[in-house]
Amino acid sequence: MMDRRKFVKGAGLMAAFSAFDLTKLNAGSSIGNKKISIVKTASVYEREKLIRPFGFKGGYLTELWQTASNMSSASGFSKTGIATQSVLYGDADLFSSHSEARGNSMMYALTNKALDLVRQTTFYTPVDLLDKILPEVILEGKRITGKSDLNINFVYNALVSVDNAAWLVYAAENNFNSFETMMPGPYRKALSHRNDKIAVMYQIPYGMPMQDLLEAAKKGYFVFKVKTGSPGTQSEMLKADMDRFTMIHTTLKDLRTDHTSNGKLIYTMDANARYEKKEYLLKYLDHAKKIGAFEQILLFEEPLNETNEENVSDVGILIAADESVHNEESALKRLDLGYNVLVLKGIAKTLSMSVKIAKLAAERNVPCLCADLTVNPILIDWHKNLSAHLAPFPGINMGLMETNGDMNYVNWNNMLDYHPAAHAPWMKAKNGAFELDHDFYQRSGGIFEPSEHYENMF
Repeated sequence: MMDRRKFVKGAGLMAAFSAFDLTKLNAGSSIGNKKISIVKTASVYEREKLIRPFGFKGGYLTELWQTASNMSSASGFSKTGIATQSVLYGDADLFSSHSEARGNSMMYALTNKALDLVRQTTFYTPVDLLDKILPEVILEGKRITGKSDLNINFVYNALVSVDNAAWLVYAAENNFNSFETMMPGPYRKALSHRNDKIAVMYQIPYGMPMQDLLEAAKKGYFVFKVKTGSPGTQSEMLKADMDRFTMIHTTLKDLRTDHTSNGKLIYTMDANARYEKKEYLLKYLDHAKKIGAFEQILLFEEPLNETNEENVSDVGILIAADESVHNEESALKRLDLGYNVLVLKGIAKTLSMSVKIAKLAAERNVPCLCADLTVNPILIDWHKNLSAHLAPFPGINMGLMETNGDMNYVNWNNMLDYHPAAHAPWMKAKNGAFELDHDFYQRSGGIFEPSEHYENMF
């Protein structure tokens, strides 16, 4: 069913970005038509409750803050970018050391510091802006949190609303009115595709009832993303992960789909770097073989701890790098260790960094997928634009992205109405996939259209 071809390999990591070579951050910037100066900034946030505690990385979220950053340029353009904060994703150790509200307040404080820096920085493209302010934002993040080894993903997450606002200002300044025309020249080839469909990776967190999986399969979902890396010690984690996969496979194994050549459903796994050694990954995959599920596994996301540099080219499935990819250099190191898929998280690590990684992947024929951060509906379409323009994912021949907000937010239906293209046909998955028509590409998923709800928050 699946194409298990080996792609150009890669890997390597910087567990703590204190090791970053910041002199390389400027690589890949491209000059736009106009030099942009931001004269005014502002930010707001609101808290959105989750239906049930959402478990991954050995922890649980109960709410997610939605932040909005507004920028006004010297030319008179005012644009608002939004983001979803996930401190647990950004730095699990920091998350476990503070209350949820305290962790979120620190990330929001860093967003505001980044906006201060933007007012002091002229730029040509958002990629250029990110390169310029990132070193100082990293230092501010360490100062605000008091954590010298703060994970770089915490910093990127704090920058998403800032970066999105910068993209919208950049587009307005240069009269770009689509995602495709907005892309600076160096990144257009990598994002030149137009997928008709994007398969949705239906996420299965730790505590999700099996009945929910059956309902999802009835709705046509055919790619199921299993969160591994359960809470506890490494041995407790592995046992819990294997027991849960047995339960999941027992629930889904006899169901069928029209989207695969053999009719079987697809599994992907995501450990969020919880496995400390490769041997745990191999034991998990051996268990998958014993229960008859191995052939349905398409890929495994970020199984190993970021400091682990064991080669994974011999495990027999695609291995994707996510948290360990902080820039082009770290992506190349991961590829060198046998990782053969790169995960893009424009809604967690900024679109500016993601287009750089997409360019690198395209040059090396490495497939990409887009993973979620339990983001709001508008951010789904920011990410959908990224996924829609990537090369189709091998084995399914369409785009591949994760989205799970609809199953996690208490206020989801109201959040849908905040979208400027609310209830457009391409916003709702059909038979397990987003169907992208002319209207989606014409409107770029509505990302250039202001949201009355978020604008009124100012």
